[in-house]
Amino acid sequence: MPPAPRPATSLSRLLSGWLAGGFGLVVVGLGGWWFTVAVGVIVHLGLLEFFRMAQFKGIRPAAKTTLVAVQLLLVSTQVAAGNLWPGGGMAGDVAAAVLPASGAVICGWLLLQPVTGTIADIAASVFGLFYLGFLPSHWIKLRDLTDPALAPALDGLGWPWSPGMALTLLACLMIVATDIGSYVIGRRLGRHALSPISPGKTVEGALGGVLCALLVGGVGGVLLGWRWGWLIGAVLGAVVSLFALVGDLTESMMKRDAGLKDSGDAIPGHGGILDRIDSYLFVPSVVYSLVTLVLPLLQRG
Repeated sequence: MPPAPRPATSLSRLLSGWLAGGFGLVVVGLGGWWFTVAVGVIVHLGLLEFFRMAQFKGIRPAAKTTLVAVQLLLVSTQVAAGNLWPGGGMAGDVAAAVLPASGAVICGWLLLQPVTGTIADIAASVFGLFYLGFLPSHWIKLRDLTDPALAPALDGLGWPWSPGMALTLLACLMIVATDIGSYVIGRRLGRHALSPISPGKTVEGALGGVLCALLVGGVGGVLLGWRWGWLIGAVLGAVVSLFALVGDLTESMMKRDAGLKDSGDAIPGHGGILDRIDSYLFVPSVVYSLVTLVLPLLQRG
């Protein structure tokens, strides 16, 4: 079965897309609490849309408790990543404790309701904490990286060219490259549907997205001064593209299950907040893990 035709791009879609991109560029450049507050606002709105989808399925999540827990998780992550806690080391322990403690509080809240919570209520609440709290918190961790070995070519350039800023920007550019490559190649060459979850996506488009992200990652690896920059950057680009696709399809699956076309109508021409950030949710944890655990090993020697 051929993929569904894509609608023409409207002026409102283009304008809102450019504004969102400009806003993202500014807050990534500013970093610190500006970046954390921006992430907090975005995930708060996204979490409201997620709970709306859950409620369409008759699920009663612990919405208010989870919304507060997510913000505590983001704030504690910024405090830990920015070394703002007196004494330093304990901040990381506090941030790590927020997630399990929040899960326990959510379960406790559901237990105390007049109508006892169900497995679905607990699952939706805890998944919301993970999906729009724990995963996005890695954007904060990534942005606050300061080790010059992660971006040797930027050493000495000063503000705003920190390793964290460059890596965050590179991750975002690889996601954008995935979206553009998927759209352009899929529109021109797409013949084979990728998944019934998202009828407009094609195998050819997905491969085009991977190729574009691979190229952007390769160039980024060279510009950052990595050893074997082209190869490592290209591999990182391919990984980012695949996880961006997983994020996109995950949100499509939830919308399909809830019987909704869009997660909301917050962004003209684009639908809801989740419709725009779905590709950005799984990526930061993967990029953060690769550049902090794997990259240093590859740069030795």
